[in-house]
Amino acid sequence: MNAANVRSLTHGFFPAEPQTLKGTGLGFAEVEGLILKYLLNCGVAAGRHIAEQIRLAFGVVSPTLDDLKAQLVVSYRDSAPMNDYYYELTEAGLMRARQRNERNTFFGSAPIRLSDYCSSVKAQSIEQSKPHLADLKRAFADLQLPPTVVSQIGQAVNAGRALFLYGAPGNGKTCIVERVIRAVSEYVWIPRCITVTDEIIRLYDPATHEEVSFENVDAFDHKTRADQRWVLIKRPTVVAGGELTLEMLECGRNPATGINEAPLQMKSNGGALVIDDFGRQRITTTELLNGWIVPPEKAHDYLQLPSGRQIEVPFAQLLVFSTNLDPRQIVDEAFLRRIPYKVEVFDPSEADFKALFFRTADGHGFSYDPSVVDYLLEKHYRQADRPLRFCHARDILLQVKNCM
Repeated sequence: MNAANVRSLTHGFFPAEPQTLKGTGLGFAEVEGLILKYLLNCGVAAGRHIAEQIRLAFGVVSPTLDDLKAQLVVSYRDSAPMNDYYYELTEAGLMRARQRNERNTFFGSAPIRLSDYCSSVKAQSIEQSKPHLADLKRAFADLQLPPTVVSQIGQAVNAGRALFLYGAPGNGKTCIVERVIRAVSEYVWIPRCITVTDEIIRLYDPATHEEVSFENVDAFDHKTRADQRWVLIKRPTVVAGGELTLEMLECGRNPATGINEAPLQMKSNGGALVIDDFGRQRITTTELLNGWIVPPEKAHDYLQLPSGRQIEVPFAQLLVFSTNLDPRQIVDEAFLRRIPYKVEVFDPSEADFKALFFRTADGHGFSYDPSVVDYLLEKHYRQADRPLRFCHARDILLQVKNCM
């Protein structure tokens, strides 16, 4: 996949590599701080290595290094290949670097301005995609879902509104959400980190986001390259279950580094945020919903940084509440009115169960006799008055596979 393909898959949004300091949206002091802290950590580095570390073009970093040398903050240690130099801190540079290090120890990718992040989320939102019914059917091809359920989910996605998925456990509610995102364009650009008046918020999380590699050469007009401060990822599906706490919905600061970590709702922008097993979190539903009555409608949220500063950030994902309970038992009417799409995931019919069983068996490479499935249904479901679940076919066949 090359850069031209990427642009077509992200609604035309493409973060081109800035060629000047002004183009980065950052001030001299912000880039200076990253350089000084990096040299404080590594001792000596070539100019191009510094540029790679903070993910800016060498043409942006080189003039900054020249200014720092003129201020007697850095000095040449030796010459380096490709008309470059090895740099080290002077005594004055050491003092300045330590002062910067006291604020935070971050010396990774140069950050993106909050306003640029907000614009990127809007440009790549799920609402821009508007998947068609054929897209949804393709995404759900491996699930036996009734057409009415597929249609209801499609309406929620196209409207960009929150969705309640409820029904008995084991019927694939989480699987449904993961496949919803398949129906939307696959990829989205996110910044590695964001700056808010000299505070760093780390957004890209390898544990949550799946990076996608592409050829970052000779982009569309043979002059532009992707800004390395941005990461191309698959649209995220962030799932929070019973472990969810209020702290996970706020920016948390690492006291050792001074770096802020983006909350779950920011990490899920452009994708889906699933509150799984809703009603059984460590926080009450009232605590959770009090903060989320307005954001789904206004498409923005207010976050309190550990420093006390309040910022406005996008709230632009498919918000899904998944529960085994009837929604009316766990939330009040006011909140239910704000979630217009409520989809009940029913148990499979016997015909659906058979079709799923045979398809799953094929996937495991099993040969099978349809009469065996008829026996299973009669003996272990009808006679036992046991309800069918979509997960049963997979679970039974996995046990068979493990016994072989």
